[in-house]
Amino acid sequence: MPQAVRFSKYGGTEVLELVEMDARPPGRREVQVSVVSAAINPGEIAIRDGRAREVFPAHFPEGQGSDFAGIVTAVGEGVDFPHVGEEVIGFSDGRNAQAGYVTIDASRVIPKPHGVGWNEAASLFVAGTTARACIAAVDVRPGDTVVVAGAAGGVGVIATQLAVLAGAAVVATASEENHAFLRSVGAIPVAYGKGLADRIRKMVPDGVDAFIDAHGEGNVQVAVELGVPRDRINTIADFAAKKKYGVKAAGMSTVQPREALTELVRLVANGELKIPVYATYPLDRVRAAYERLAAGHGLGKIVLEVRPADSV
Repeated sequence: MPQAVRFSKYGGTEVLELVEMDARPPGRREVQVSVVSAAINPGEIAIRDGRAREVFPAHFPEGQGSDFAGIVTAVGEGVDFPHVGEEVIGFSDGRNAQAGYVTIDASRVIPKPHGVGWNEAASLFVAGTTARACIAAVDVRPGDTVVVAGAAGGVGVIATQLAVLAGAAVVATASEENHAFLRSVGAIPVAYGKGLADRIRKMVPDGVDAFIDAHGEGNVQVAVELGVPRDRINTIADFAAKKKYGVKAAGMSTVQPREALTELVRLVANGELKIPVYATYPLDRVRAAYERLAAGHGLGKIVLEVRPADSV
């Protein structure tokens, strides 16, 4: 019997459980996908523990996950693409990706190129579209100097690379152990923490044009101290600072998901965008995966490996 992650009340990782669920046959214009990999994201913690209930209430029993990659096992009436047996990347709004099977509208899957790994493919939707939204919100241009705060996280590591690809000089804040990777993708790494504004001024004495905050914890204030125009500051992690300073808080809802995901996959397939995955867990260790995510300090993404592709 296929399994899926569910929780029936708000709380810590202890409320997460695996339940047996029938794989729902696809309806008209739907596809059924056998999930190979499913990524996890920080926002899912806030939904599960209730901090986000005002904006994203849970409907118990609630599922989890938006990002997945897998193999099509059935198609409904009216589906021209994909066909049974095709490898796809899925993007769900139904909190149902962390499961053995996902049944979803066919428009919510795109082809997975053979050169893109399963775990990387499953990591692109939430983090990638949010990163794209950040780049657009601060209007990154060739020749700009851009700071990305939290540059080693799932969103930050993609936003950093997209800004470099756009022709900007990128100052990337991260812990020391992640500096080598950030240099390898063309960024200028800097340690976060007390005195950050002064360290940035020394690195880029001509000033900062735009600032992306993917971490919170005072980074918007740093951007203001640096004199960055407030319409070129975007935070996805500090909504109190958005209100206080009048900066932007654009996220994934501001971009077209299919278009954005298709472009991100093309960049990965061409070797222009790297998606580091620092930990993987089987589906039955979903609690441990979220505990690791909450601990922070990883480079890139954590992925649930639901099943081997050759077992589908």
